[in-house]
Amino acid sequence: MNKAVTAPLPASVLEALARYDTPTICNAMEIVAPERRLIGYTTKPLVCPFPDLPPMVGYARTVTIRSVLKSTLPADEQAKRRIAYYEYVGTGFGPRITVIQDIDGADAGYGAFWGEVQSNVHKALGCLGVITDGSIRDIPQWAPGFQALAGSVGPSHAWVHAEHWGGEVRVAGMTVHSDDLIHADQHGAIVIPTDIATQIPEAAELCGRRETPILEIARSPDFTLEKLKEALKRSSEIH
Repeated sequence: MNKAVTAPLPASVLEALARYDTPTICNAMEIVAPERRLIGYTTKPLVCPFPDLPPMVGYARTVTIRSVLKSTLPADEQAKRRIAYYEYVGTGFGPRITVIQDIDGADAGYGAFWGEVQSNVHKALGCLGVITDGSIRDIPQWAPGFQALAGSVGPSHAWVHAEHWGGEVRVAGMTVHSDDLIHADQHGAIVIPTDIATQIPEAAELCGRRETPILEIARSPDFTLEKLKEALKRSSEIH
């Protein structure tokens, strides 16, 4: 269970971050924390069945699952673990995003942990969505407004069960720890260190201002290469 009682950031910061898509957050991160240019975000493609949902920003609840091997625990112990899992996911500061690594290796996604039931339960527990390299199913019956980024879509849950929670996971190239701040949309996800999170919105605005003169000339019917060169120079002078 989460030991922290107070969220590390005020809700207003998360709301500010949610105004930008994830690629823009990545651009801003390059300005604020250039040393993270090659780490902290998804690098492998994920399926997003709901691309029109807005960006989600929340604190990670980290889990590992597997579905190829049946749990060896007695039924009553499995029931206790299920409750313990839900207590972990549904407690601590929020909003929360569930980040699940499928540890079946080459068989990742063999069985879907996520579907109609889990999406609705996790939404009720205060989660905004799920990021997983495993599979999902029941797309038409999915909880409304609950975002999903998944490794694949499949029909069966096989022997799927949660193995561990609260530790480090790695999903689609992104390493995540419990309570990490996550920003995600249809493009993928990125971890935002909480100590620099307040700087990201201003950097995102700067990125937008630098792009504006380039986009204006590129979209203009009067476009010329010379005008593009001038726009690039103006862009470089914006700070």
